[in-house]
Amino acid sequence: MKGAQLARAAPPSRDGDAATRFEALYRACYGDLLRYALRRSDRPEMAADVVADTFVVAWQRIDDIPADNERAWLFGVARNVLANQHRTARRATRLASRLRDELAHVTVTQPDVPADVAAAFRELPDADQELLRLVVWEELTADELALTLDCSANAVRIRLHRARRRFAEALRASFLTT
Repeated sequence: MKGAQLARAAPPSRDGDAATRFEALYRACYGDLLRYALRRSDRPEMAADVVADTFVVAWQRIDDIPADNERAWLFGVARNVLANQHRTARRATRLASRLRDELAHVTVTQPDVPADVAAAFRELPDADQELLRLVVWEELTADELALTLDCSANAVRIRLHRARRRFAEALRASFLTT
């Protein structure tokens, strides 16, 4: 994020001196903070996030930044942002591991469908397939579908009617060719 973009996002109560100070800090320290974050991050986009978050904190706390130690203060914020980022990543890794362990014991049984019916189903557009799966496998009502698909119940009924009609046509076509 560029300093000018951050300055534009400023709360209206900030005076010109705060914006000028922030811009000077940004210009003076951006490169150093980016190199710091790059040396400590696995991916460049993570480093960019660290620097952006550091400057967000700097903007929010511009009056708390010591005038004689601005650069060191920014490095302290970057260090904390980086630590939070690493903690979040560790939590996500642990959660993913727990979910993998939990899901390893789950068995999913696909419905037993005759080959010609499955072939006709696969010929449908993806949207029709998903709509029909939601109705048949997940047993959603029209109102529940409307909420799931973020549309009106009437639109769902129309879509469902059309999907069923296309499926019936695909079934007829597959039976005629066999």
